[in-house]
Amino acid sequence: MLHEIGDSPPKKRWLIKNVVALGETSAWIAPPGGLKSALLAELSFCVAAQRDWHGYKSKNSGGVVYFALERADLVKRRLRAYLVRSSDDIGGIAPIAIVPGMVDLMNAATVKDVVALIRAIEEEGELVYLVVFDTFAKLIAAGGGDENLAKDQGRVFANVQRIKDAVGCHVALIGHTGKDEGRGARGSNALLGDVDVMVTVSGDEIKTATVTKANDMPEGPLFSFKSEIHEFGTDEDGDPITVNIVNGDEVSVQSAPKPSEPKLSTNQRVMYRLLVEAGSGGLATEEWNEFAKENGITTKQRHYEARMALKDKGLVREYAGRWKCSG
Repeated sequence: MLHEIGDSPPKKRWLIKNVVALGETSAWIAPPGGLKSALLAELSFCVAAQRDWHGYKSKNSGGVVYFALERADLVKRRLRAYLVRSSDDIGGIAPIAIVPGMVDLMNAATVKDVVALIRAIEEEGELVYLVVFDTFAKLIAAGGGDENLAKDQGRVFANVQRIKDAVGCHVALIGHTGKDEGRGARGSNALLGDVDVMVTVSGDEIKTATVTKANDMPEGPLFSFKSEIHEFGTDEDGDPITVNIVNGDEVSVQSAPKPSEPKLSTNQRVMYRLLVEAGSGGLATEEWNEFAKENGITTKQRHYEARMALKDKGLVREYAGRWKCSG
């Protein structure tokens, strides 16, 4: 009942303050080679070791289960590199389990297996606070689903919710951007509605992690970073054993390269200005059309053309009939 909530709102149970909280789901998307998996391996280590992460305070330490549906050995090398770099005593770090192989989260029966595995890890003495699935597409493909279909994504998210309900953890999903990076995650846009936080990683030499959707935190850049090659030594042939990880030095967000401003037609500039002026709440399609009419853009066809052009340029996005600025 509402009167039972009390004078203060329920507190967030942060793992990494203002980024990752218990009981929530996040999505981390980037193009191939965008270091999204390297970044989540680093996050996993920081949660297990209770270390601050790129300037964000670590609030709780807990066990981590990293479901590596692909490249499990790479995940292990990265986590080992982060451990070596940190010089932490492994005895003081919560357990991190790397689970290789496919996981069919299209199937509700799989939830029982996942929860049982997590409980077995918790027998080592630490509650599991973070579960990572790498990648989201493989969770769907393992059950014969299609990431372009909202109903298939919905089945996976229902089972993700069942895991969170049983364990009380945070679930982080690693995914891919589509061919047009500015239009967000690959596949159905149902993903936007089912995660609490979506972070897009972009950039070339300097990467920037940007919140592009959030339920109750500001959208915008989180931090910027570079990659580095960690060398373990040499193999039996004398060749170096290396892995690409996130560089430990902080990079100012302001130093990240800014994309060039897209060229806009007069109608596009007017439509974009109207959406900017609407603020964070955005505009419904018909509201946007009416404002455009008042500003001299008289036909629905021109509204549609300008709207689609802005979307293609990555400047606006639509969810559940409302439009908002992407930046």
